[in-house]
Amino acid sequence: MASRATKIDDLAATAGGSVAGGLEPDDTGSSGAEGQSLARSALRRLRRNPLFLVGITIIGLFVLLAVLAPWLAPHDPAIRLLDDQVSNANNEIPPSQPGHPLGGDQYGRDLLSRMLLGSQQTLLVALLATIIGLGGGTILGTLAGAFGGWVDTVVMRVVDVMLSIPSLLLAVSIGALFAQQTQFSVILAVAIVQIPIFARLLRGTMLSVRQSDHVLAARALGVKRGAIVFRHILPNSLGPVIVQSTLVLAIAILDAAALSFLGLGAADDSIPEWGQMLGNAQDYFDTQPHLAFWPAACIVVVALGFTLVGESMREALDPRQRR
Repeated sequence: MASRATKIDDLAATAGGSVAGGLEPDDTGSSGAEGQSLARSALRRLRRNPLFLVGITIIGLFVLLAVLAPWLAPHDPAIRLLDDQVSNANNEIPPSQPGHPLGGDQYGRDLLSRMLLGSQQTLLVALLATIIGLGGGTILGTLAGAFGGWVDTVVMRVVDVMLSIPSLLLAVSIGALFAQQTQFSVILAVAIVQIPIFARLLRGTMLSVRQSDHVLAARALGVKRGAIVFRHILPNSLGPVIVQSTLVLAIAILDAAALSFLGLGAADDSIPEWGQMLGNAQDYFDTQPHLAFWPAACIVVVALGFTLVGESMREALDPRQRR
């Protein structure tokens, strides 16, 4: 718990200091009138960062495939077109053949079509889980950062307890509570795991921004606390949280895939999802490893893309990492 919480607090302090700092000097050391905003400086560094370019390319291709999947998929992923070629006795799977570049799965369904449609479900689960987690974390973080006192203590103790449990173990525990496993149960389980990360980061950033000059000036002028929080503190604290959501997307993809792999995903596999496909391939690891290879490779590559983008953005916004 201490390690995860400390990392989040360090990120919040750094982000809060960057936001409060206003204009930053450029690479030549000039400042003042010749200075530039933190966002513009960060964008310039991102454009020169090869890791960011690789990550954004991976994400772009992933999103494009997910959006166009219904039109790119050559067959209906639920129809057993190659069922006559499946032999359960010998664990035989339809091989690659004309019209089916990746062959079929253990039920004779076109594997390429299922991979393409699976990207859509994977993106949907990750996005919804991250949005719900961001919303919940924003509410808790705002309460803790705005009110302080006993409200901050209660919220942060709950957050600390959640952070003390490994994220995947917590997601599995939450997913197992549902009587019927559905796609919604996976989304909710992954979202709840992300809430304390966003809450602690936002709270730490708000505490840093509270000490900035414009907030102190607003207090001195007698501006009400609600106006200060929602007009000055909260808007200037959301940037680091949004950047963190890029990293959380990668975690959400991995956690959702893990839940589906463990059998806690949707029971109906007529709508494919990469983690579910990986779980269904468990019995064929030895004889037909490609059934597990394709979904596993896609999960790893897409998660890597979001991680590269998130780390690059965090580095670009960190004044200690500037070169």
